[in-house]
Amino acid sequence: HVQLVESGGGSVRAGTSLTLTCVTSGYTDDGHCMGWFRQVPGKQREKVALIGSDRATHYSQSVKGRFTISRDLSKNTVYLQMNSLKSEDTGLYYCATDPACSLRGTGFGYWGQGTQVTVS
Repeated sequence: HVQLVESGGGSVRAGTSLTLTCVTSGYTDDGHCMGWFRQVPGKQREKVALIGSDRATHYSQSVKGRFTISRDLSKNTVYLQMNSLKSEDTGLYYCATDPACSLRGTGFGYWGQGTQVTVS
């Protein structure tokens, strides 16, 4: 039974930082790509940051230079360091993975429940 559990969300002021954490279990993480996505009510879910098996990364233009994705395979954990937060970063943040995922943001079959980030 694959589980992804996100944590670290919260309500913060613009300009501050947050670090999101996603821990996977029931899943052999052989370095498959992992990603952070976010969704705002009324809008489509969008990819935020992705990391590949070779630690290659991909960021959406809106977060490039402010967010950093990283992973610790020994802990089955992926992180999203978010700096200089803006109100438009508000949303429900999900982490996701799958053996078939790609840095194009496709093929993600396993998802967490999400953690809310509110920036005011």
